[in-house]
Amino acid sequence: MRNPHRKGFAAFISDCSTWALTGGTSYKIYLLALLAMIGTGVWAYSTQFREGLIVTGMSNIVSWGLYISNFTFFVGVAAAAVMLILPAYIFKDQDFHEVVIIGECVAVGALVMCLLFITVDMGGPHRLWHIIPGIGLFNWPSSILTWDVLVLNGYLALNSLVPLYILYCNYHNRKPVDWKYRPFVFLSIFWAVSIHMVTAFLYEGLPARPFWNNPLLGPRFLASAFAAGPAVIMMVIIAIKETTTYPIDPIIFKKLKRIIVVAAVINLLMLFSEVFKEFYTFTHHSMSAQYLFFGLDGHNALVPWIWTAISLNILGTLLFAFDPTKCNTKYLMTAAISLFTGIWIEKGFGLIVPGFVPSPIGEVVDYVATKIEILITLGILATGMLIVTLLTKPALHILSRFKDTQFTQKRH
Repeated sequence: MRNPHRKGFAAFISDCSTWALTGGTSYKIYLLALLAMIGTGVWAYSTQFREGLIVTGMSNIVSWGLYISNFTFFVGVAAAAVMLILPAYIFKDQDFHEVVIIGECVAVGALVMCLLFITVDMGGPHRLWHIIPGIGLFNWPSSILTWDVLVLNGYLALNSLVPLYILYCNYHNRKPVDWKYRPFVFLSIFWAVSIHMVTAFLYEGLPARPFWNNPLLGPRFLASAFAAGPAVIMMVIIAIKETTTYPIDPIIFKKLKRIIVVAAVINLLMLFSEVFKEFYTFTHHSMSAQYLFFGLDGHNALVPWIWTAISLNILGTLLFAFDPTKCNTKYLMTAAISLFTGIWIEKGFGLIVPGFVPSPIGEVVDYVATKIEILITLGILATGMLIVTLLTKPALHILSRFKDTQFTQKRH
């Protein structure tokens, strides 16, 4: 270990890299498994890059599939970091302050996944360059996709730089200066809401797609994000508690559970409100909902998915709301996986694909993801998990050491 008084940014990066890559045999196997998944995803993308989007299950009728479904969901996961940032930095909740860095690491991993899903969905770099400011045909401010790319990159910068500054100060055994980072915390709270509302406007602003042309879509995006996102963060915190020595106060699970229950109940209310609107006064605009929930003209590929999603959604909400174990981690992990999976399916396939079916001229075409799409998607998910792991591990090391040092100094 170097003399702490002589450490600079290069030493900070070097030590963080060492801590991120150091671990036992299980940890190394875990990293190798993620790298193998990423390698398989790169191979699958090379096939798509070479042969084009024809290797996917998407078509002229259903032009968005697994990629955009996951993009939509993980934008919500990224935005959900605000549920920890708000109480930790603004209301100075000490319990959330202990884990807010974990939430920000999850947000960074989710945002990188979102940008990768957009990249692979565009087919290749000959289309991707159009969303680069000053080079491509950016169509700003009229293009909602342009706004989405801007807010996602801005939120990624905020969620990277604020924790980086705090950790860098803690690494040098000093507290961060409030005025240097708190303005950016306020900005990131506003930005978190923006990224998901702008993503909702991508769909909501399409009048030819009545399934999406719904003013409730934006608020429902936020409700589902603030349920599924904290559920993901809870899963990560449980994994940290079970596999590391970093102290996690049980009160954090209790507080996260309250947030999840409130958001999950609101999300379910909005879901049932939409179902009532679609089927109580059934019109031609309800055909997409008919296709999703009950099938249309013999096409029922999504029916088992949506009912599984709703069942898991309700199950996860009930498990969180009525917890007889008083925050047992295995019980909470089961509840979090149920809610996460339910919202992932419902907000993914259940939202994107029915928007295209039937087409404006009445065509009904099923969408089924191909092996190439699944492998690319798994590769991107593995990339996100790897980023979260490599960011979280050194962050917890620095925070633990800083807390120990502060405690020792107070005793003397």
